[in-house]
Amino acid sequence: MGIKNFKAPKKAIDKNENRAILVSDFMTKKLITFSEDQTLLSVIDTLISNKISGGPVVNKKGDLVGIISEGDCIKQISESRYYNMPISDKKVSSYMIKNVETIDGSMDIFDAANKFLKSKRRRFPIMKNGNLIGQISQKDILKAALDHKGHDW
Repeated sequence: MGIKNFKAPKKAIDKNENRAILVSDFMTKKLITFSEDQTLLSVIDTLISNKISGGPVVNKKGDLVGIISEGDCIKQISESRYYNMPISDKKVSSYMIKNVETIDGSMDIFDAANKFLKSKRRRFPIMKNGNLIGQISQKDILKAALDHKGHDW
């Protein structure tokens, strides 16, 4: 029996090999959210006790209305010290970022990383059909890179 073919046997194709790495694969789904009428002291306590750096602000209907972060709180602490004004009664609605950029969970993780670099944001809420379904942070992007070891993207 002679050689029929000089080609090597075909390698089985792994269905996940060429699959895009999506934001939805690494986003946080169990969100800690804040309300507009929460005090800054309450937000600071939640940030510290949950070891997070910020989160989405939702209204009573659950609609996304803003983002509050450590930086927003620190800014108010600094200003309150400068003007000798207590922050105990300051509400989130006055200090949150209201112009919220969101991204889609089906976005490729590398496009999300590029968006982080361009926007200087630390987190993006993930929306689907007008509903808040998660959040992706810069740390989540790093977890994705570590998970894939930087060699199979």
